Amino acid sequence: MPIATASQTIGPYWHLIEHPEFADLTRFGAVGERIALTGRVRDGDGAPVADCCVELWQASPAASETFPGYGRAATDSDGRFRFTTIRPGPLPGPGNVQQAPHVALNLLARGILGRLVTRAYFDAEPLNDTDPILALIDDPARRATLLARPAGEAVWHIDIRLQGEGETVFMAF
Repeated sequence: MPIATASQTIGPYWHLIEHPEFADLTRFGAVGERIALTGRVRDGDGAPVADCCVELWQASPAASETFPGYGRAATDSDGRFRFTTIRPGPLPGPGNVQQAPHVALNLLARGILGRLVTRAYFDAEPLNDTDPILALIDDPARRATLLARPAGEAVWHIDIRLQGEGETVFMAF
């Protein structure tokens, strides 16, 4: 009879956040529009989450020898993280409806018993209006929690709030 074990918040790969190069998805020579995605993770009281692992998953462009489609970054003492990646393009979604360009973000940290999953879409992207996942969120203020905003040349920024007022929309699977 199998023995139940405790859920692991991050598993054996925590050490990957000790290598900042894992936050650069272009490190193998990926070609395309290079962007930075920055963010800040805050708890329900608005305090920075300084011990968070943020994973970025991206299906566009497709993973290859020069583009892993996956990165991992640690938050700093102010809860900030930064990725360098290639700007994603649209993807087919549920019912083969076109999804707006986006990246998936997974958050793992002390006190979170399973990963939290959200997305970062790009503000003012025309396909956001018809994206089938964004369309599931009726409240415009909640939908806005998934929008990364321009923060400089080729830099996008998204704030992630774990709970409370302005809580980021998280996905259930």
